[in-house]
Amino acid sequence: MTAQRSEGPFRVGRSRTGLGLFATDTIAKGAFIIEYVGPRLSNEEADERRTARYLFEVNSRWTIDGSPYWNTARYLNHSCRPNAEAYETRGRIRFRAKQRIKAGDEITFHYGRDYFEKIIRPLGCKCQRCGSVEA
Repeated sequence: MTAQRSEGPFRVGRSRTGLGLFATDTIAKGAFIIEYVGPRLSNEEADERRTARYLFEVNSRWTIDGSPYWNTARYLNHSCRPNAEAYETRGRIRFRAKQRIKAGDEITFHYGRDYFEKIIRPLGCKCQRCGSVEA
């Protein structure tokens, strides 16, 4: 695995919920943004790390542990109205723009129903759409 730096149309910066990924240039609808990288774990290994953050399930057998700091995609935050989406290609997780993203906009995706119901909803969603946090 190679280290992933901010070599794209984005930067890591301060967001409403901590650190986030922000567009530095306009990103066209459908354009590739970034890949989620890190050690590959079996889903059984991932289940044993229930408290671990940054686990991204690829399929019924594999999960990517995106916790290494060189995984810049780990800074993508949740939104109930995201501007990016994850997709799987040959066991790899990548993100593309769901719509045109303007320079300065935070790049977000929906973390999924299970994660939302178990982790986000009990604490209250803090995405821009829900507005649980004062700007």
